Amino acid sequence: MRLNPTWHGIDLHWAYVDLLPTIYRQTRHRCTACDILHDALIRFAISSNPNRLLQPQAYLHTIVRNLLIDGHKEQSRFLPLLDEDMESGIAYELDQPLVPSTEHLMDIQQRLAILQNIIDHLPPRCKETFWLFRIENLSQQEIADKLGISLNMVQKHIMRAMLDLLEAKDLIN
Repeated sequence: MRLNPTWHGIDLHWAYVDLLPTIYRQTRHRCTACDILHDALIRFAISSNPNRLLQPQAYLHTIVRNLLIDGHKEQSRFLPLLDEDMESGIAYELDQPLVPSTEHLMDIQQRLAILQNIIDHLPPRCKETFWLFRIENLSQQEIADKLGISLNMVQKHIMRAMLDLLEAKDLIN
């Protein structure tokens, strides 16, 4: 019997067995693919869009696609530093298994639950500021203008959220 852990309606086994290799084929870097998947899972969990509940896998896939597009746009501003000798390192990465064990999936599920709990317990203004900064990628000045608060207050909210998440790092490691 295979246990398929879910998190906010997402089958984590599907996310790591089917979606992660798809992301990996786009990025060709295991760590980048994992980062994109984890960012997408967090964005999915804190999204208030009702469509995410109707078709959670399709919604998560859309988030991943948007993150890949954003990443591609960001990377297009830089010149690649890889040379032919370094490509053997990438080939080594391609040989690594992409399917995590059930235990690893459960560990990820627990870590995500801890992070979600911390974000959920932030004060409303702090949570909104953190969302706009980290998820929507607004500048601190844009957030201040949008929320009608001072730049100093935006910085305090972001620092509060980051400090709470850093404290959790000890819990999840």
